[in-house]
Amino acid sequence: MLSNLLPTILVVNCNTDEQVTAGIARTAQAAARTSVVRAVQPTWGPTSAEGYLESYLSAAAVIERVAQERTYDAVVLAGFGEHGREGVRQLASVPVVDITEAAVFTACLLGHRFGVVTTLESTLAGITDTIELIGLAGRSAGVRASGIPVSHAGAVAEGEDPGLEALEREARVLLDAGADVIVLGCAAFGGLDRRLSERLGGVPVVDGVGQAVRMAETLLAAGLSTSKHGPFAPPRAKVWTERTLPLPAKISRPGV
Repeated sequence: MLSNLLPTILVVNCNTDEQVTAGIARTAQAAARTSVVRAVQPTWGPTSAEGYLESYLSAAAVIERVAQERTYDAVVLAGFGEHGREGVRQLASVPVVDITEAAVFTACLLGHRFGVVTTLESTLAGITDTIELIGLAGRSAGVRASGIPVSHAGAVAEGEDPGLEALEREARVLLDAGADVIVLGCAAFGGLDRRLSERLGGVPVVDGVGQAVRMAETLLAAGLSTSKHGPFAPPRAKVWTERTLPLPAKISRPGV
């Protein structure tokens, strides 16, 4: 009964892989203390977003998925380095926390410079772009690819794949480059933070999914949400060709 009184955090996987969504849900719920987690995924799009094209397409699918939802108190965008966060913030009237921002902001509180260990080389440019957009490029020691596809990341997190060695190898390269905190650059790596930290001799390792949930709970407790006095104000009503974005009723429509 108590759970019905708790706020709901909508955690949105950026791809259509149900196993990845299930893993994200476990990581998010483990981190939640004052909320209920509901994990969803887009109804269309790639099974993994591992480059610019898939990232832009999945962003549209994620925005549509959030627009289809009606009952939630905060949104966590569970796609590391993926596009679309600004669109969701313009769409939603509740706090929206992106796991990339949550992870690197947290890393900056723990050390002088952070390094990101991610999946494939094709994702490096997008993640680097995101870090620059956030304004933290000067605090980054780099982004390294482990060679682990998103589709295999869950198996690594569950201990069914020896890929943790690849994460450790790339993390040590980043430490040698000046990082003193490591960020896991994939939502499906959730749960590996403590194990990787142990292998690195206690170096802090940050998981974005867990941190994003905690930040969302903090914003909810403080009664804070995204500013609507600026670029995240709701879009002006207009005709959409062939596809109409179903804006939730709780979002005002200026100009109507």
